Amino acid sequence: MAGYLKALTTLSRSTAAALSQNPAVVSPAAVRHHHRLQQRNCKSRIKVDQPVVEMDGDEMTRIIWEFIKEKKHCICVWLLSSVLKYFDLGLPYRDLTDDQVTIDSAIATKKYNVAVKCATITPDEARVEEFKLKKMWKSPNGTIRNILGGTVFREPILCKNIPRLVPGWTQAITIGRHAFGDQYRATDFVVDQPGKFKMVFSPADGSKQKEWEVYDFSAGGCGMGMYNTDESISGFAHSCFQYAINKRWPLYMSTKNTILKAYDGRFKDIFQDIFEKEYKPEFDKLKIWYEHRLIDDMVAQVLNEGTHRVTLCFGSLGLMTSVLVCPDGKTIEAEAAHGTVTRHYREHQRGRPTSTNPIASIFAWTRGLEHRGKLDGNSDLIKFSQTLEQVCVETVENGVMTKDLAGCIHGLANCKLNEHYVNTLDFLDAIKTNLDKALGK
Repeated sequence: MAGYLKALTTLSRSTAAALSQNPAVVSPAAVRHHHRLQQRNCKSRIKVDQPVVEMDGDEMTRIIWEFIKEKKHCICVWLLSSVLKYFDLGLPYRDLTDDQVTIDSAIATKKYNVAVKCATITPDEARVEEFKLKKMWKSPNGTIRNILGGTVFREPILCKNIPRLVPGWTQAITIGRHAFGDQYRATDFVVDQPGKFKMVFSPADGSKQKEWEVYDFSAGGCGMGMYNTDESISGFAHSCFQYAINKRWPLYMSTKNTILKAYDGRFKDIFQDIFEKEYKPEFDKLKIWYEHRLIDDMVAQVLNEGTHRVTLCFGSLGLMTSVLVCPDGKTIEAEAAHGTVTRHYREHQRGRPTSTNPIASIFAWTRGLEHRGKLDGNSDLIKFSQTLEQVCVETVENGVMTKDLAGCIHGLANCKLNEHYVNTLDFLDAIKTNLDKALGK
């Protein structure tokens, strides 16, 4: 037990104390992981000095996460002499630690600046019953985002042979999603009788309160009140400007400020002010630009122009990256953009092979490791990460792919195993073989 607590150095004191009092809450995955870390050091080929926070997950993505790291050695056989700061965010362990492990993982990310995350379950009523949970825990992503701040950017992974729903989209389009306040923390209610819906603001200085009548209901209906803060909007702006500079791509901010003149107008004004004061010279130097567009105009432009850069309609959810970028431009958390692939996990539990796409999970590692390399000036780590991404894309473009991608080309009803697609492990085998060749093993 003492050895386990020593290994799990990133746990808070409160969590560690709980573990020491109740050995039943020890995560077996964490113990196995600690032993594997000790074995890896002698195999590592790329030196990584600074830690990377690793957040494990649930169901089929957890199985694939393990395949990527261990069974098929797509990543860890080549590197990671760094000390991985491991956190088991699988739902059973979150429940055992009263979700403290999620909080600890976010705090560690703030400390070390780089995290890679496996997909996790956000429980509903059915999951509470399935896992016999103490309560319906909140979304781990939401908890982490609330601690880190920042903006989630989703970008497609382009493969030439995977059809797109919008053929003109020949280049990637990235969407930055502001996930604070607004609908995420709105107060909504059902109206079941006639009456007036009002909003009231009471100034903290005790001055006269302000009141707005929203609607006079003559019968039933529904209502909602929502908010945001200048601090959160400013953080959103900084994350977006930092991301655009890093990508060397133009940035568009889209609102409906013609209707929400005060609410969306506040976003528009804060973005413009920060851009003019802090980022315009760098944008000009890179020959990129920032523009505000009405949402109607933005949609029309994206659909009609293939030369601009969003994330859907590029094929499969398995071909998408998701990176949380904090306002400092330094701290990130990279993950797969999809869920835990429950349907495939049920097949896996029955001992049946699956054809689950691991590319988004691999790219969670590469985006995190590449950022670690950029922060540390580690050119070998940057090259490795970029090579692995290129190998994944080229493997698909050369005709070796999982069923979801084959379905985009041939239609799922027409896909045949080992003719149009391969199983998960065979696909990872192909990536491993191609990666070894690319790295000159």
